[in-house]
Amino acid sequence: MDDTARRAQAARNTCPFLTAKQTAFHLGLGYSTLKAMRAAGTGPRCRRHGRTWRYHIDDIEAWSRANAKGDRA
Repeated sequence: MDDTARRAQAARNTCPFLTAKQTAFHLGLGYSTLKAMRAAGTGPRCRRHGRTWRYHIDDIEAWSRANAKGDRA
């Protein structure tokens, strides 16, 4: 494997972008629920990469924190 292929593989292994299915699983939501939230503008911030919607892990975590309920004493 040449250096370019090795670097590309490393980037894929450490990519901070999740697919919609990965994001739904991470959040404990159904894929269709996440899709509906994206359409309504109520879900985590996302980006379109080609034909695929991607969610950055930082955006997922920020959305989750912003939607937390209750006090933590």
